[in-house]
Amino acid sequence: MDIVNKSLIKLHHCRGISWKTIGSLLKADPTLQLYKNPSLLPSLPPNVEKEIVETIRSNHVEELLNQYRYNHIHTITFFDPLYPPLLKEIYQPPWVLYAKGDLSLLRSPKKLAIVGSRLATTYSTKVIQQLIKELVEEEITIVSGLAQGVDSIAHKLAITHGGKTIGVIAGGLFHIYPKENRELAGEMMKHQLVLSEYPPLTKPLKWQFPMRNRIISGLSNGTLVVEAKKKSGSLITANFAVNEGRDVFAVPGNIFSPYSVGPNELIQQGAKPVLEAKDILEEWKHLSD
Repeated sequence: MDIVNKSLIKLHHCRGISWKTIGSLLKADPTLQLYKNPSLLPSLPPNVEKEIVETIRSNHVEELLNQYRYNHIHTITFFDPLYPPLLKEIYQPPWVLYAKGDLSLLRSPKKLAIVGSRLATTYSTKVIQQLIKELVEEEITIVSGLAQGVDSIAHKLAITHGGKTIGVIAGGLFHIYPKENRELAGEMMKHQLVLSEYPPLTKPLKWQFPMRNRIISGLSNGTLVVEAKKKSGSLITANFAVNEGRDVFAVPGNIFSPYSVGPNELIQQGAKPVLEAKDILEEWKHLSD
């Protein structure tokens, strides 16, 4: 691991350091050698500067990296060749990804995010069952957030049909949430892929969930919303996809169901309605050329 990647990973473990602060440090010195002389650090709050200097000079992160390696966790920085090119295009791409599982999935040419309500009805299961077999036969990797409801259904059915799937979590890889999905996450860490932008010992916090949605959409060529209420994380993911210029698909639903308000409104706003897998596959013919 070269000095820039190692310094970036160390920075990423600093308490209280923000994405923007890391960005300003990289802008000040892209080689990240300025820690050899703290006086070269750009203007920072004294507590942040102290934390950076102490973290860079200590062996604590080295010990953590050994622990990650022992647990087969890979650290992938923004400058690593393994870093997904699509993810680099988003607003505030993660400086570091922590990954466990099949890293080749990061290079899948066709990735579809499937998102929806945590309180999914049987309609979600039926819809995903109808779509997923044909999607994975076309070697589309399914991306979702390892949450309850639609996320879990999408991951499990992709696996059942012999497909590939990526889970993006809030918090670190040592703190899978919700606990009901720990077994699923464990299976995915062996044969699929689980990603986080937070160091593995980080406990999940409420604000991290909407932030991780930008990674779900950012990894993917498009996002499919199955069931979602008017205000939901799924619509946040869809909005990220719109802002990133990615495809947005939505499954129309019962106009009397609160879980169909989200996708129905997305369709009104221009999302492509999906009734069968070919509605997505036709849009992605160019990805197979």
